[in-house]
Amino acid sequence: MTTPRPALGVAMVLGSGALFAVNGTVSKLVLRAGLNAQQLTLLRALGAVTILLLLSVALRPGARRLRVTTRQLPLLIGYGLTGFFLVPMLYFVAISRLPVGIGLLFEYSAPLLVALWARFGQRHRVRPRLWVGLALSLVGLGCVAEVWGGLRLDGLGVLAGVGAAVFLAGYYVLGARGVQGRDTLSLCTWAFGGSAVAGLLTRAVTAGTGGWEPLTGRAGGVPVALLCAYVVVLGSVVPYLLVAGAMRHLPATSVGIVGMVEPVLAAAVAWVVIGAGEALNVAQLGGGALVLLGVVLAETARAAPPGRQTVPPAPDAVVTGAAAAGR
Repeated sequence: MTTPRPALGVAMVLGSGALFAVNGTVSKLVLRAGLNAQQLTLLRALGAVTILLLLSVALRPGARRLRVTTRQLPLLIGYGLTGFFLVPMLYFVAISRLPVGIGLLFEYSAPLLVALWARFGQRHRVRPRLWVGLALSLVGLGCVAEVWGGLRLDGLGVLAGVGAAVFLAGYYVLGARGVQGRDTLSLCTWAFGGSAVAGLLTRAVTAGTGGWEPLTGRAGGVPVALLCAYVVVLGSVVPYLLVAGAMRHLPATSVGIVGMVEPVLAAAVAWVVIGAGEALNVAQLGGGALVLLGVVLAETARAAPPGRQTVPPAPDAVVTGAAAAGR
């Protein structure tokens, strides 16, 4: 059994948060170069599942970890479609139309939905601060969107961000069951595999919308193909493994709270690399702070039984409330 080392766990979460934060800007550059959200989601899934398959075979107990029963298939399919296909695709749509930091803030409302599901869907006991956290986050999102002047953000971008939050919440709920019967590597391999299949089917149905010519171009002075490689390796596989490793040293809630450096770092990186269009005004910065404070209150309001993890490590993207998905 691994001896918990909290300092190492914090370092791993901070490292994953930094990689995820950079991934938001890298993904936006790829989208600006001409690839669409569906294409980037497909590339990400195909690349990640290839790497994870190799790791699954190379590491003990080898390919046996990938065995699956008929009863497990529905959960694995649902888990992959929500957290590894729909969440990143909607997130990519959101950041293509909104500043990266704002897109992440909308997605970061997912832990609130999970907490509400625990209270009303599963009838778990929660502490009163859940409602304070919910109120703060709603007010914060209103400030981010500047609702007093009519919605000043792109409507489709906002809907995509909210949709990503809904499906991320579904990923948490399904994943909490999935981690009970499988190791994290095999679970993520199957999930990315499901995402890749969904991406291929979506591309077939849409008659291959969007060409692959942008892969030969450059964005921000960097080859687009190299940026896509970052999305796969340093924006998905490596930070996911760091989060999974951190869960051996820190409680799930602590991982989620420390991981909240991501939207802050992501907004800063996007502002430095992309420019003024990514800057947030005072009201939006204040709203973002309220959202993150609200999520912390909601995450610490759930009274989970000792030793039980209520949400799984994140797949890609984003660590929120005890793990995050798919950026």
